[in-house]
Amino acid sequence: MLLSDAIRKRINKLLKQNNMNIWKLYKATGVPASTLSYFMNGKRELINLKTLLHICEGLNIELKDFFDDPIFKNVEQD
Repeated sequence: MLLSDAIRKRINKLLKQNNMNIWKLYKATGVPASTLSYFMNGKRELINLKTLLHICEGLNIELKDFFDDPIFKNVEQD
């Protein structure tokens, strides 16, 4: 699986766990809804680390916890 796809799946999993959607994530992070939507819909392949850090903050987790998931065991570079 490509790294960007694994990140998307992890974000979706965390959104479901927190009963959130993209709009709620935007409100919690300040990351533009369009940036979140473009990445989550695959219109943008990569997400920068700063944005991912803001997403983690909005989900009330640390960056290390974001990547502590089996989905990242066999990822490939985009």
